[in-house]
Amino acid sequence: MYLGGICFITDRRSVEYSFEEMVREVLDAGIAWIQYRDKEGSRREIYRNALNLRGITQDRNAVLIVNDHTDVACAIDAEGVHLGQDDLPCRHAREILGGEKLIGISTHSIEQAIAAETSGANYIGFGPIFHTATKDAGIPKGVAVLRELRIQVKIPIVAIGGITAENLQSVLDTGVDAVAVASSILRGDIRKNAGRLLKIIHS
Repeated sequence: MYLGGICFITDRRSVEYSFEEMVREVLDAGIAWIQYRDKEGSRREIYRNALNLRGITQDRNAVLIVNDHTDVACAIDAEGVHLGQDDLPCRHAREILGGEKLIGISTHSIEQAIAAETSGANYIGFGPIFHTATKDAGIPKGVAVLRELRIQVKIPIVAIGGITAENLQSVLDTGVDAVAVASSILRGDIRKNAGRLLKIIHS
């Protein structure tokens, strides 16, 4: 399964768009990898939203990853789950999802990244690379550590945190496989913003 390019992460804080609206706009722009993240919704809301997004992504042959909730990812038959450092261990998520589904793990150090690869993750999220307004994101890592990380791990690396059209190329130059973005797409015209990022990716 292709894990390159751009992963769009949903953001409940967007007052202009519902989850369904933002995902449709992003897919229309050409992005084909969605991570449904909702840190505030109830489990019932998260399930219902994920199910709705699953219908949208299936119609568009796009990849849907559910953040944090392995049970929800399993229930809606998403392509996989993305786990934080305090979420269900990878091996248990694998028991629930099976061998064909994707498991990503958020990491914030090279040591965590190596541990994630060893645990059986299909890819790692690494960051924050730059300053981000996301709560508890941590200290920015910068692009230099991505070059070292690329040497240390073999599975796909998805850089995250404060990535914009202005700094995207410096991230890509490190050899990462993909970037994950939310704010830089949601601020303003979604299709236009996503298109700018995709143009850089494909240049």
